[in-house]
Amino acid sequence: MPDGGLRLDKYLCYVRMAKTRSLAADLAAEGHLRIDGRTVARAHAPVRIGNVLSFALHGRVRILRVEAIPVRRGSPTEARACYTDLSPPPVVAAGNPTPEIAPVDAPETVPDIMSPYASLPTAKPAIG
Repeated sequence: MPDGGLRLDKYLCYVRMAKTRSLAADLAAEGHLRIDGRTVARAHAPVRIGNVLSFALHGRVRILRVEAIPVRRGSPTEARACYTDLSPPPVVAAGNPTPEIAPVDAPETVPDIMSPYASLPTAKPAIG
């Protein structure tokens, strides 16, 4: 873009918020992405330094302030230097160190898979 901006799909791909540019374009096309509070439903929307992007990704809300416009998809360290993450911290379930995953109660006993067949005879009846 001549004014120093970058397409939204390229930006999301370059800063490693999306694995590919087509996935970034799909994210933008869904209409759940906002630039400075305005809903954007097009992948070619310009992103400029100072813009605030907000969108849902991988089960949590991401809020990014654009600090720099990348020229390529670089390393994760280079990508993180291009934005400031303003997102709220992930929700952690009580007693579970992994964010956003509720603990699963394990069954106390292993169910007997043969129990439906317990009433069937095990040997053939004798003829006779």
